[in-house]
Amino acid sequence: MNPDTLRGWVKQADIDAGRRSGTATEDGKRIKELERENRELKRANEILLAASSFFARELDPRLPW
Repeated sequence: MNPDTLRGWVKQADIDAGRRSGTATEDGKRIKELERENRELKRANEILLAASSFFARELDPRLPW
């Protein structure tokens, strides 16, 4: 085992136990999950915006888009 690996595990265990400042393991997992959800929502929003623009042009060809 690499000493740096063990040092990292001990550091993360101290953070999780509240003896050291930093992002706890569970908080890190939740942050990643929220970031992934945020990306998905932004993508869905872009798709919906493009679709609404497309259908607006279809319904009223006088629009400048």
